[in-house]
Amino acid sequence: MPFYQFTITPDSTSARRKVEIAKAITETHCRVTGAPADYVSCSFVEVPSGNLFLAGQPASGTRMVGLIRRRPEALKRELLIALAEAWSSATGEPTTAVVMFLAEIPGYQASENGMLLPDADDELKALAERK
Repeated sequence: MPFYQFTITPDSTSARRKVEIAKAITETHCRVTGAPADYVSCSFVEVPSGNLFLAGQPASGTRMVGLIRRRPEALKRELLIALAEAWSSATGEPTTAVVMFLAEIPGYQASENGMLLPDADDELKALAERK
């Protein structure tokens, strides 16, 4: 269910490193949350130069919005820091060169394979019980 969407400009390092970023974000999300890799989606929306703004002025670079199911505050803080570090590692740019946001929803506000999702903690417990 986690969905990480990157808004990038064509001249950004992220535009040249999409595969590496997607792998790093997926690995990080799984390591921090315990979720399986096949749950993690990443997308890249490339906007033409002059269509990304900061403080009302054209900007370049990378912005990320991550949509996740509800998680404890400490885990969200750890996840956001780890995601920025993963992006930095994949691109070779400092974490100060990316802007990232996490938004969370209850499980029932997401649907996959025609089913409403459970809350993340409930699903992890069920997966652990199956092992």
